[in-house]
Amino acid sequence: MTRMSHRGITHTKVAKTKVASRDFRMPTHASRRRGGNASQSTKTGYFAPPEDWHEPTGKTGTNYKFIHQEAGEGFRHILSEEEIRDRLSQLPSWMLEGLEVVQLSRLTRKKLSFPCYGMQWGAAIYLYPMDETLIEYFPHPPRPEQLVEANMFGAVWEQDEDGFWRLEWTEETIKDFYLNNVLVHELGHLLDTRNNNYVARERYAEWFAIEYGYRPTRRKSLAEQAAKKVVRRHHKT
Repeated sequence: MTRMSHRGITHTKVAKTKVASRDFRMPTHASRRRGGNASQSTKTGYFAPPEDWHEPTGKTGTNYKFIHQEAGEGFRHILSEEEIRDRLSQLPSWMLEGLEVVQLSRLTRKKLSFPCYGMQWGAAIYLYPMDETLIEYFPHPPRPEQLVEANMFGAVWEQDEDGFWRLEWTEETIKDFYLNNVLVHELGHLLDTRNNNYVARERYAEWFAIEYGYRPTRRKSLAEQAAKKVVRRHHKT
């Protein structure tokens, strides 16, 4: 469930252009998921993500800066600034103490070689756009963890006539996914100051996203559904 889910870039023209598909936790890309360590790696020439580096200013917490870039042709941003700020405001204030920037990034040709839903780098969180159709294509069948995640957030996997595996989202499910998984997952990386290796950092961020993103919203949803049932029964009597 890593949000640095790498996509095998396969633009193949069949009936339509296949969008860049996302693949999960590919070992060859492990070094790209080092979160806060990326800034140090860049300065030494070890690794430079295709992204804007925001030099820390010390202005953190609820005063974080919001940057909006155009999504790019054929793509769209899933969340608005208002939705992001509202979601983060629901978390304890201490969780935002190290956050300086949230950026909706443009998807360029260069970034397609470094594909992800979101990224944490230094004191910044970057969220990336989706194909405007809200459909992703994969050249291989989904792994068990991908099926579980799709089920958690209501996305649907199907194989098309061309042999591609298609992951379909709706407006509601993709917003849920970005708000309660991608965004919170990347915040978990920002808060993780103990783990240094890729696997441990991903494990922590996945736990963090479920604990502070998925579960609270599901408990709230179940409570609202229960309240509606009580109201309906009371009305009938």
